[in-house]
Order: sequence, then structure tokens, then C-alpha cells
Amino acid sequence: MATAQQFEDLGVWQDARVMVREVYRITNQRAFRRDFSLRDQITRASTSTMSNIAEGFERGSRKEFIQFLNIAKGSNGEVRSQLYVALDLAYIDEETFNALKDSALKLSRRLAKFIAYLKTCPTNARVRPPRK
Repeated sequence: MATAQQFEDLGVWQDARVMVREVYRITNQRAFRRDFSLRDQITRASTSTMSNIAEGFERGSRKEFIQFLNIAKGSNGEVRSQLYVALDLAYIDEETFNALKDSALKLSRRLAKFIAYLKTCPTNARVRPPRK
């Protein structure tokens, strides 16, 4: 696995960024825009996913990084759940729902694999130091 020097290098963070962009895109549509509560909840959950990956990376230890990745995974699950609400209220169509749900599931699997990988690392460092 390639060594990340900054959180922006992480594929899971990049995927979470795409998810945030897509969530904001759908919540700016007319029907969704009026439901302030759901709109706020789903945008916050998607942003939380991305932010927790970044925050965990910036912490000093692998243990803390794993903890924040688990929080990110939970927030991603919250996004998935809220997508069902958006579908049930006809804020999004079936095609949009399926695409976003599939993206969220893919991100969840990637986060789980990344967490499992980090748990097997022999060192406590979250990343190797940059080469000089």
C-alpha cells in the first residue's frame, strides 16, 4: 500500500469528498431544499465522514486514526440511511438513490478494509515519515 503523506492522498478521503459533492448537489434540488432538517442532517453526516478521515489522519497515532475512521464509517452509514428517507419522500428518484447508495457502500467497504489494514501495521505511526 502506498504511503500517504497528507490526508488528501487517501483514496477513502477522496471518495468521501465526492460523496459530499453529490449530497450537496441533490440537496440543492427544489423538493429537497425545502426540508431544512433532513437537508442539514444529510449534509452534516456526509461532511462528517470526510472531516473525520482528515482529522484522524492529522492525529498523532494509529490508534486515534482508527478511532476517527470508525466514526467516519458510522457517519457514512447515517448518509445511507438518510438517502432512504429522501427516496421515500420522493426528493430523489430511484436511479439517484441507487447510485448514491452504491457509492456509500463502496466507501464503507473501503473504510473497513483500511481500518483492518491499519490494525495489522507493526508500527504505531499513522504514516511513514517523508524521505529526506
